[in-house]
Amino acid sequence: MSGEHQSGGCQCGALRFRVDGPLGDASVCHCRMCQKAFGGFYAPLVSVRDATLTWTRGTLKHFQSSNAVRRGFCTNCGTPLTYEAPDGIAVAIGAFDHPEAIVPIVQFGVEGKLPYADAIAALPQKDTLAEVATAPFLVDIVSYQHPDYDTTTWPEK
Repeated sequence: MSGEHQSGGCQCGALRFRVDGPLGDASVCHCRMCQKAFGGFYAPLVSVRDATLTWTRGTLKHFQSSNAVRRGFCTNCGTPLTYEAPDGIAVAIGAFDHPEAIVPIVQFGVEGKLPYADAIAALPQKDTLAEVATAPFLVDIVSYQHPDYDTTTWPEK
């Protein structure tokens, strides 16, 4: 995928980034290290190797997850944001303001793929508010998540 400008950030908004130039290949990685880093079944990432990645708000914290790779994250909310290897940086697809525009084209680390991962798409699907009868608190939830766009001001936490 290419684009002149993409932006995104962490869940709380303490970190924001901008990518100028073409995004590289998007992928998901099923390796155990990525599962743990993202706390999920896999890590959805997109290369920014041929683009310029600029942090427009905040300072990324890093964890050296192996001798070759470090991972960037927000110390405030814990959002995983980067995978940084000798061959370049990849950014978490879900951290972009428009993740729907970034489509993975390959799967890596399939030796670590959880045995049920391919069956998830066949599970029954429900809208969040479909559970209001059993979980009435859902109607009153107010998100404190940063919006999917840059702002000049927002409430302090």
